[in-house]
Amino acid sequence: MSLTRLLAIARKELLQLRRDTRSLLLAFLLPVLLLVLFGYAISWDVRNIRTAVLDGDRSARSRELIDAFRASGYFTFVEGLERPGEIGNLFDRGSVQLALVIPPGFAADLSAGRTARVQAIVDGSDANTATIVLAYSEAIVRTWSGRVQLQGATAMALPIVAESRIWYNEELASRNMIVPGLVAVIMMIIAAMLTSLTIAREWERGTMEQLAATPVSRVEVVLGKLLPYLGIGLADVVVCSVLGVLLFDVPFRGNPALLMALSFLFLTGALGLGLFISVVARSQVLATQVAMVATFLPAFLLSGFMFAIEVMPPALRAVSLLIPARYFLVVTRGIFLKGIGIEALHTQALLMVAFAVAGLGLAVLRFRKELG
Repeated sequence: MSLTRLLAIARKELLQLRRDTRSLLLAFLLPVLLLVLFGYAISWDVRNIRTAVLDGDRSARSRELIDAFRASGYFTFVEGLERPGEIGNLFDRGSVQLALVIPPGFAADLSAGRTARVQAIVDGSDANTATIVLAYSEAIVRTWSGRVQLQGATAMALPIVAESRIWYNEELASRNMIVPGLVAVIMMIIAAMLTSLTIAREWERGTMEQLAATPVSRVEVVLGKLLPYLGIGLADVVVCSVLGVLLFDVPFRGNPALLMALSFLFLTGALGLGLFISVVARSQVLATQVAMVATFLPAFLLSGFMFAIEVMPPALRAVSLLIPARYFLVVTRGIFLKGIGIEALHTQALLMVAFAVAGLGLAVLRFRKELG
């Protein structure tokens, strides 16, 4: 392999990129646009929970409990109810997500040392939101109950006091998990789409004849076309990471050099996949469509970004092993949030190396300079 011929192919690809405005926009503008769009649009935080209250006790204690819900910042009280029959109509119209029912005798039961009951009725049509709303409600009631017990006449201490400590994402903000994951998912999509056009473009423009007449080898063509996009991909990783920290306040606790080194491995595999698609398709339109199908849905659905891999059926868990974004997602979240080093990420690094070798190997094997 000649370094001179390799760099000549890379320079030729750079010149083509300068003349191709669409590819330049795809390379530099689309990753930023996707990060900003998805970063603001995707959120698993549940706030402003529309709540109706049926206070059948109308006591100081019942008002204290309602105030505890209001002070949490998660609940917005939109309705005050007079009778239970109104609850169904509110849920049918989608006006509320939670109905808090405090029965008569609530304060009397507390004063007598009996168990006082509160009913939380949740709209379960959105199962994930309903689960979170119930968890919030139970936590507020549990905390308030402990405070009431400590304020009792006997001032009896609680037998067990649970103290929670959250590591890595102290605010439990979903953006801290979403944005590093987006870096992995977006780069998988962009990298494969960029190189999926390279060799297909040569066939469509008729310049493959000129390339076939040169003494360059298949390896030199593939690597030469990959190098410019590898530089662009690394630049995109830097831009997306900086935007994640500055725009979304995501903490960055790890080593930037380690992130770039592992990004190099990941991008090599993703770009190699795009080159393989370009070699097989020989059409820019078809190559773009195949690249989207092969990267967008798997990266979003099977990488662990949207859904935990542990809860997937065994067949899908097996398929997810073939998704390189799964491993890079562990890398980005680990470096951003946990500040972990290569000792914790060596498995992901080895798997991304294997994917890079496989992607480039398939592209080289399938590429032919011969015409016809």
